Amino acid sequence: MSLGENTSVGLTRAQRWGRAVALGLTGLRAALAPVLVACGIAHAGGLAAAALVAGFVSDVFDGVVARRFGVSTAGLRRLDSIIDIAFYLAALFCAWCLQPQLLRAYATGIALVVGTLVFDRLIERWKFGRVASYHAWTAKLWGLTLFAALVLLFARGSGTFVPLAIACGLLSNLEDFAITLILPAWRHDVPSVVHAWRIRVEASRRPAA
Repeated sequence: MSLGENTSVGLTRAQRWGRAVALGLTGLRAALAPVLVACGIAHAGGLAAAALVAGFVSDVFDGVVARRFGVSTAGLRRLDSIIDIAFYLAALFCAWCLQPQLLRAYATGIALVVGTLVFDRLIERWKFGRVASYHAWTAKLWGLTLFAALVLLFARGSGTFVPLAIACGLLSNLEDFAITLILPAWRHDVPSVVHAWRIRVEASRRPAA
């Protein structure tokens, strides 16, 4: 399903409202990405921390709202994943502007995370023709540790949680790669590699059309 297929046709009034709220929360994160870039250029660490908190809250609740109202479609989940990447790349740029010396100490780890993320997306495009939207548990763990690391960096100039965020990022990207290799077809919201294997097994048991 493409993003353009996410219309309100056939939805109840409550579902249309829920979809609008979910899109609004996702859109807020998209709007905050250039704010983070501007904060980095202006060296406004406090404002960057506030923007990051707002973006993180929107990231948590857009999915909650979509599921609550039964409008968690493939298109919405793909849009969420794409905007997540843009938002956190903007946050990384901001972090580099605010604390370049600190991030240089972790340059190898950061490069590995970004490189494996790009590699995963290329493999997804090659196999499925579009990027994945797994929202796996390891990805959620990475999001939480990355949020903590960036807030502490923006607000206090501390890199205490940066190594943990890098480790979780590599773990998440590795699992995404494994899920992509295992899945027989594109699928959104796959919590773990174990779930991906179950989907593969179930698909192999279905009789051929």
